[in-house]
Amino acid sequence: MEILKVDNYSVTYDGEHNAADHVSFSMQEGDIVCIVGESGSGKSTVLHGILGLPSPGAVTKGKIFLFGKDVFSMSRAELLQMRGEQVGMIFQDTGRYLNPISRIGNQFDMFLSYHMSGGKAAMRALEEDALGKVHLPDAERVLSSYPFELSGGMRQRVGIAMAMSLKPKLLLGDEPTSALDVTVQAQVVRQMMDLRDQYGPSLLIVTHNMGVAAYMSDYIGVMQQGRLVEWGRAEDVIGHPQTEYTRKLLQSVIGIEDERIKERAAV
Repeated sequence: MEILKVDNYSVTYDGEHNAADHVSFSMQEGDIVCIVGESGSGKSTVLHGILGLPSPGAVTKGKIFLFGKDVFSMSRAELLQMRGEQVGMIFQDTGRYLNPISRIGNQFDMFLSYHMSGGKAAMRALEEDALGKVHLPDAERVLSSYPFELSGGMRQRVGIAMAMSLKPKLLLGDEPTSALDVTVQAQVVRQMMDLRDQYGPSLLIVTHNMGVAAYMSDYIGVMQQGRLVEWGRAEDVIGHPQTEYTRKLLQSVIGIEDERIKERAAV
């Protein structure tokens, strides 16, 4: 079942240069897709378009279909209902999107209350279950904390828990690990994979980290200067890159056996 189709999508801010330039791809149910590229390549622009959130002043062309529906033909009420229930979003740094003077539990309650009619007890049970799924077992302490009282990794897990709490069919991630240290990055990536196995959502992650993409993906898309310059199964893109840009991205991934590490260790 096709759950997402991006059809010739373009975004411009000045009428001359496209932040996204005729981008086209599709996703099937259960797919894990990573879109990779440097900062400014248009990855997040496409992701925001999928949510129906083009930036102010942007002029868009093309179509984006979610579950067969044209995103840009949806009413505001339809978009608000779709976000959270059908499509979840993990931001680059969840801490920036949380209210610093409101406890985590209050913010979680506000999010859930828009989408469900159950009482406080039902919401709390759902919150505790979601936090447990991302390995934050002391849910009571987390929910009673302010964002600044949690580490960056914990805040990011709270963001993942919120995004997954209503079991959406599609989970979007906008550089969801880039604000974390390497050890926590690995934990968060594994948790997203675990949640995919438990809940079965499709994942669309944008990242500049080719190593993360190689680990997670069924399909990889490569963006350069607003254009999708390569697309294919992960093993094909990694094993047989078709563009010089993709080859350079792959060469930038440092492994434990990388000669650059060996040279530094010998100094």
